[in-house]
Amino acid sequence: MTVEIQEPRRLTPDELRTLFLFESLTDEQLQWLSEVGYVESVHDGIVFTEGDPATCCYILLSGELRLCKLSHGEEVEINRTRQRGVYAGAFNAFFGADDRKAYTATMRVTEPSEFFVISAATMATMMNTWFPMAVHLIEGFIMGMRRTNETLGERERLLALGSLSAGLTHELNNPAAAAVRAAATLRQRVAGMRSKLAMLADGTLDATKLHQIVELQEAAVERLDKTKDKDISPMELSDAEDSLTDWLDDHDVQASWDVAPVLAAAGLDVAWMEDVLTAVGPKYLEGAVRWLMYTIDTESLMNEIDDSVTRISTLVGAAKQYSQIDRAPYQVVDLRELLKSTLVMMSGKLQGLEVVKDFDPELPPIPAYAAELNQVWTNIIDNAVSAMGGSGTLTIRTKKDGAYAVVEIGDTGPGIPPEIRRRIFEPFFTTKPIGEGTGLGLDISWRIVVKKHHGDLRVESQPGDTRFKIVLPLDPESEDPDLLT
Repeated sequence: MTVEIQEPRRLTPDELRTLFLFESLTDEQLQWLSEVGYVESVHDGIVFTEGDPATCCYILLSGELRLCKLSHGEEVEINRTRQRGVYAGAFNAFFGADDRKAYTATMRVTEPSEFFVISAATMATMMNTWFPMAVHLIEGFIMGMRRTNETLGERERLLALGSLSAGLTHELNNPAAAAVRAAATLRQRVAGMRSKLAMLADGTLDATKLHQIVELQEAAVERLDKTKDKDISPMELSDAEDSLTDWLDDHDVQASWDVAPVLAAAGLDVAWMEDVLTAVGPKYLEGAVRWLMYTIDTESLMNEIDDSVTRISTLVGAAKQYSQIDRAPYQVVDLRELLKSTLVMMSGKLQGLEVVKDFDPELPPIPAYAAELNQVWTNIIDNAVSAMGGSGTLTIRTKKDGAYAVVEIGDTGPGIPPEIRRRIFEPFFTTKPIGEGTGLGLDISWRIVVKKHHGDLRVESQPGDTRFKIVLPLDPESEDPDLLT
């Protein structure tokens, strides 16, 4: 049995000349196109799908087509036409392999239609052979636009990094200065303690009393540790200082105004000082009180140094987590930790705002580009802070929604008007004054979430309640695009 292979239908040079795309070609060029191209009939459905390898250029001969693109998880129609000669598909194949690797939209037919089809390789050969100057001009224009976008994108990142660096420097300076100041004061207090120890133990104070003073010293430190966690009102502290000042004056302790605040801050009262008097006697009371004051002051300074150094360590750790130094770019990450590090990095900008963190403890880690997600949080939080104008509530929430992790960033600003909302993810669109924004922050964020992580970025807004939702697949290898609706 012989199987007959049917040849595809071709268009004659005269038929090709009726298409506006080819009307200026020579007879030889039309003859070549007639031989390399063919007619394809599509009765219903999809001709090609966005993201698939771009293998052909389609020129409409009859019927009607629809071009659609995915936008924030939804398919949006960008063109519908019956005009004969319109084209779609791999028409830019002459730019090179990287540019023709995928269709940029989905094309459907709404009724039985016919197309003249040219392969991507044929399109590239035709354009580069017949119109080399035009190819160079177009390629130069496209490359120039790309460089402009990349340069402005890098500038957007540098602006954000500069702002964060300034805030981080300010945050680091405060605890560092506090630690330096406390260390200098601590040196003085230790010197004073050595002097008072010599006065107490010059041979006239028996060992029993010295032992009692050491016990009082340890008790004072223990009371200081308990007092630092208590919330004592300024009025209560002032009353305690006055009572101690009067008691110290009555017992001829010099500079009571300098001693009483230190003792009161540690929770020491008049009854406690009576125990000190009983232990050492009137003769050594002055020295014992000074010894206790230096002990308490020294302990407080060491606590201050410890708090300052811990704060610096926390900030450095947050900066390392934010920038993902020494870590693989694609890794399994805890979104909550990424958000916390971003909030620490942006703490300088969050002054005056109430920050609410509602993190789902059951949200599992996900594979992601951590440093780039931190950039997404930064861009959205920065916009929220700008919208609230220095006062309001910033809410950060995480939750698990089926096969997806959801991060929600909300603010209580004036909201995004509907006519602006549909444009906020467009490149270069910004409502900020000139010099404050390039309009690329949300565009970059959208590309990181949607293009790089195969997720979705959407916004819901009304006055007093604007929420950006970042949807990320828990398992990118098994994601279902239909869930992003």
